[in-house]
Amino acid sequence: MNEENTDTKPKDLDLWMIRPCEMYNTEYGECTSISSRLHQMFVHGSTIDCNHWHADYTNCLKWKNDKNIQAAETLVNSEKKKRNNRWKSYYANNVWENRTSPPENWNEPLPDYIAKRRQNSTLKDTFDECNAEIDNKSFCSIM
Repeated sequence: MNEENTDTKPKDLDLWMIRPCEMYNTEYGECTSISSRLHQMFVHGSTIDCNHWHADYTNCLKWKNDKNIQAAETLVNSEKKKRNNRWKSYYANNVWENRTSPPENWNEPLPDYIAKRRQNSTLKDTFDECNAEIDNKSFCSIM
């Protein structure tokens, strides 16, 4: 083992992002399964490269068994890359304006036309029955 690769945990490394090693192996197995390959062919037109899952699994084992800092850094960077890919469309969305707080009238009563429409609703009757049953029950039991 190399001395510089097995130092104590660096403070700037996000080790909380590292998942259990079995998860990486499971993801690799799912990515390379026949059903996933058919799905990839249908969606992308070709199969995708699943080797990054195997590399993540190998790096996870190096980190878990040998406390290899280089493997942990590689694994954390891989997790960050996956997270950025998942959020790419969210960050690119310029249609909606993101809110920082809820609207001022979020808890006001429903408008009259909606309340009138709900008046004869079967769902409302069922909801009222369930609430009545809960109110009548005693949650206290003495043994």
